Amino acid sequence: MKARRFHSRHPERSEGPPYLLFVRRNTAVRLENQNNMTHPAKLAATAALILLAGCRVGPKYTTPATPAPPAFKESAPAAYANTPDGTWQPAAPQDAMLKGKWWEVFHEPELNALEDGLNIDNQNIAQYFQNFMAARAQVREARAAYYPTVSVAPSYQRTRTPGTLRNSVSTTSGTSTGTGTGGTGSTGTTTSTTATSGSTATVMSLPFDVSWEPDLWGKVRNTVREYQYATQVSAAELENERLTEQASLAEFYFELRGQDALQDVLNKTIEADKKSLELTRALVETGIDSPEAVAEAEVTLRNAEETGIGVATNRAIYEHAIATLIGKPASSFSLPVRMLTADAPPIPLGLPSQLLQRRPDIAAAERTMAQANALIGVEKAAYYPTLSLTGSGGNESSTISKLFSAPAFFWSLGSTASETIFDAGLRRATVAQYTATYNADVAAYKQTVLTAFQQTEDYIATVRILSQQIAKQQEAVAAAQRYLNIAQARYETGLDPYLDVITAQNTLLSDQQTLVTLHVSEMTAAVQLVQALGGGWDTTQLPAAGAVNTPGAAAQVSNTP
Repeated sequence: MKARRFHSRHPERSEGPPYLLFVRRNTAVRLENQNNMTHPAKLAATAALILLAGCRVGPKYTTPATPAPPAFKESAPAAYANTPDGTWQPAAPQDAMLKGKWWEVFHEPELNALEDGLNIDNQNIAQYFQNFMAARAQVREARAAYYPTVSVAPSYQRTRTPGTLRNSVSTTSGTSTGTGTGGTGSTGTTTSTTATSGSTATVMSLPFDVSWEPDLWGKVRNTVREYQYATQVSAAELENERLTEQASLAEFYFELRGQDALQDVLNKTIEADKKSLELTRALVETGIDSPEAVAEAEVTLRNAEETGIGVATNRAIYEHAIATLIGKPASSFSLPVRMLTADAPPIPLGLPSQLLQRRPDIAAAERTMAQANALIGVEKAAYYPTLSLTGSGGNESSTISKLFSAPAFFWSLGSTASETIFDAGLRRATVAQYTATYNADVAAYKQTVLTAFQQTEDYIATVRILSQQIAKQQEAVAAAQRYLNIAQARYETGLDPYLDVITAQNTLLSDQQTLVTLHVSEMTAAVQLVQALGGGWDTTQLPAAGAVNTPGAAAQVSNTP
């Protein structure tokens, strides 16, 4: 009971082996009972045993320093000094961050509903969650080495020995009488064979065997830590996969809406081309124009119709991709047609130093380093001797009534210490291998951080520049529309040939298509910027190493209440 209260007051010690508390307490009691030891000797012996029981070899882990710039370069006020009105700018204040359901910043109710179902039905997320659950089980497997192994092998044996044959010899004597002068005596020998029955014996045994290796040098503790950190890596990878799937869904959604907007542009172009064809035919009938103009107008119409039909292909592909992401068969899923009207919203960027705590891939890389560091400690423990404690006991009797009696009890205790004195450099090479692995993980971590800064700067610049391009492209579309209006008016009055109208029509259609493409690119770049920032996640949502096996950790990682 005292040990349990000790644990409750010091939860951070729960990762260590529970037997250490009992070893320390019992050791102190035994030393106090030895009256022949002086007080300093008692303290020294107690300290030595405590240190021996709690020793853990291996390097101490510290997160490598990764300096972060004070601000994002592409979000500096100077970059927005001469931008047109209404173009994209980061949200203020600069140190704000996205939280939770980041996709709600786009104000698209249909997208919100799709994202809410993604976490439940996406099979890639489900696969990563099961990987996390498997990693949790490995922690429990490693912790089992803290405790003794107890085995029982009950047996029942009944044997019978065969019987034997025994020969016996008997002698008989007697006197016979007859006529004559006297009687005559006689003797006889008789041999007989007898068989003895065999014997039957019963032996019932209930033995128990106990074996235990105390974790003197922290091999088990480092192994437990290794798997705890590996579980944290799995949790971070799950969050990274979830963010990837969420971002993909948002990108496919805006791509699909972009196809709807492009289809709308083409539908309006086709209607305008039909009217132009009818007008050309009427002018030919009045003698103002020639049949060649009718042919040119018809070619323009058919080309627009062909392009309009082709848009449906891309829309179908994006719709099928969305269905797969939300865990539904593509054959039974559809989205109604709706134009892309939203603009990229202001996105809170936060500070570069916060980026290290917001991206799950950085968290996974950092926990991978911790796992590799713990593995070095596991291998360094091989330099030190191991102690094995064994014991056996049980009951053995020929009758069930005496099986549990005191005379039927037997026991034995033993211990073994072993140390490798020559391994041709195996241990040294193994430690060198895992040290190099750790150094490689450090480099991977630093590269992940650098990539995170690069991606964030890339997408800040991309959204800003695309927003400025859109403003200019809108002006180009307006100018192309005026050009077409003038060309049509001059053609209708017979001042210019129909070729000028065709040129103006193609210019307007090209500019309108470019505007839609830029708009889609802006929206997808905004999604990619959110992904580069880590979405609405941060490391406070990562389960603590000592709590990865709790029910709350599973609920936390799965995003379920």
